[in-house]
Amino acid sequence: MKERKPLKRRQNLLAKEGVTVVDWKDVALLRKFISDRGKIRSRRVTGLTPQQQRQVATAIKNAREMALLPYPSQGR
Repeated sequence: MKERKPLKRRQNLLAKEGVTVVDWKDVALLRKFISDRGKIRSRRVTGLTPQQQRQVATAIKNAREMALLPYPSQGR
């Protein structure tokens, strides 16, 4: 039988940085929550609460509209 390694939970980056409200203009912070292809990382990966994940997703979408962040690219 294979032994499963205990999962290492990611630390909540927003709590670590002391951020209470996510701002779409804070591109440096938002880049930590998108992959190299421009996709928004899941809660399992980021370790955020559901409310924080929604705030981050909305902020990323607004930043994309304002051309501060890239849209997801087609990987080939």
